[in-house]
Amino acid sequence: MEDFTHFNEQGRARMVDVSGKEPTLRTATAAGTVYMLPSTAEAIRSGGVPKGDVLSVAQVAGIMAAKRTGEIVPMCHPIPLTGADVRFKLGEDRVDIEATVRCVGVTGVEMEALHAVTAAALTVYDMCKALQKDMVISDVRLLEKTGGKSGDYRRK
Repeated sequence: MEDFTHFNEQGRARMVDVSGKEPTLRTATAAGTVYMLPSTAEAIRSGGVPKGDVLSVAQVAGIMAAKRTGEIVPMCHPIPLTGADVRFKLGEDRVDIEATVRCVGVTGVEMEALHAVTAAALTVYDMCKALQKDMVISDVRLLEKTGGKSGDYRRK
C-alpha cells in the first residue's frame, strides 16, 4: 500500500502527491438534512419564502461548491469534475439533500459530494432564516463512493 501520509519530513501538513496514480472513474454520493418547522417547509413548498425559490438556489450552490472544494478544504486536490447533481426531498419538517459527484481522475470525490451537501444545506438555512432561526443542519454523511485503489464503499 502506498504511503499516504499528509505530513512531510518536518512533520508539517502537505498535500499528498497523487501524480503516480492511474485515472479511474470515481463517484461519491453524500446526504444531509435541514430540520425545520412544518410552517417553514410549507413556505418552501408553496413558494412563500421572501428570498425566492429555495431549492433551485440551493441546487446551484451545491453544484458550485462541489466544483470549488479544492479552494476551500486545504488538503483537497482541485479536481475537474465530469458531473455533479444535487437532489432534494421536501418533507413535512425537513429538507433531505443528496449530492452525487463524478470524475475521471486520480483521487476521489467524497469531499466534493460532502461539500455540495453542506453548501446546499447552508443555502436552505440562509434563504429561510427570516422565517426560522433555529433550523438544524444535521446528518451530513458519505453514502457511497466508487473507484480508486481503496475500492467501493457503501454506508450500512
